Amino acid sequence: MPPRIPNPSTVSSTLTRLSLPSRANQCQPQPQPYSQTKASFSTTASRPRFTKIRRQFRIWINGPGSVYRKPRPGQTNYLQSKTDVYRNVDRPFPLNPQFKSEPVLDDRAREFIWEKVMRNGETIKAVSAELGVDIRRVAAVVRLKEVEKDWIAKGKKLAKPYARAVLSMLPTHTFKRDQRNEPFEPINELHVHPYTTKQIFWPTSESRHFTRADAAKAFHSKLLSPDERVPHPELIQMEKEVLQGRPLWDASERFKEAVMESERKAADKELAKAALEEKYTTHVNTKRFEFRFKQINSENVGPKGRARNAVGWRYGAPYYDRSKGEVKIPTSVP
Repeated sequence: MPPRIPNPSTVSSTLTRLSLPSRANQCQPQPQPYSQTKASFSTTASRPRFTKIRRQFRIWINGPGSVYRKPRPGQTNYLQSKTDVYRNVDRPFPLNPQFKSEPVLDDRAREFIWEKVMRNGETIKAVSAELGVDIRRVAAVVRLKEVEKDWIAKGKKLAKPYARAVLSMLPTHTFKRDQRNEPFEPINELHVHPYTTKQIFWPTSESRHFTRADAAKAFHSKLLSPDERVPHPELIQMEKEVLQGRPLWDASERFKEAVMESERKAADKELAKAALEEKYTTHVNTKRFEFRFKQINSENVGPKGRARNAVGWRYGAPYYDRSKGEVKIPTSVP
């Protein structure tokens, strides 16, 4: 039979009997009930506990570390190490002294670059050479500014308070109009080409003038000289003309004409490439998608079957870099 459900009177009498011990049991020690905090079904919040490191941090942040709670206006507020004699302004991590934070362009500098390129019609190379900003950074600033102004025109909200807060904690660099500004970064640096990391012995005549172009050909037959691989080869030509006695203003004008012609050729090359791509592409429009088809020669895979322009070159012949028995020593030296 199922157990009977007790009525309220039975429950109250039972609780009264349990809560009032008998005289025989009054002198005996009663077991202490478990506290509610130790019960597994308790909903009482546990007492907050802090580790030793966290307690030390709270003591430090409320004491000498309180100066780092808010950034200093117009300058950095990095941590100071015990070995610092002067105030730390460029090392955000005291335990890594080799890492130094580089300045970033503030909003006024980015707006100035955008105006020079988009409103004044100056070339990216000319702006890069004038302000000392890398070509890639100038192009990125112009693209992002275009996106920002497009959002403003569409009524989208910008995270201006967040941007101002981040810039207030970093070293910044700005430009002044109609003045000579300090360069922001090196603009004519070369990356280390893999061909130039090899140690070779190249015999040459002592009476012959060995140039940088000859050194490039010694490393590889198709490697260009540093004068041709730098981002601003026109600057080298301008400096040569100045050393030959040409006035600086005339050399600067010739430099601007040269970079304008260089960018025009690059743009024409990209347009011709896009037009050729469009010529051999068939477009099929549907309600939702646009399909593009090209004529591909599946036999054009190169001498080793791994040509990058071939169809499925990533998934065709497998790589044997980690296979046993394969010759991994270079068989030819450029």
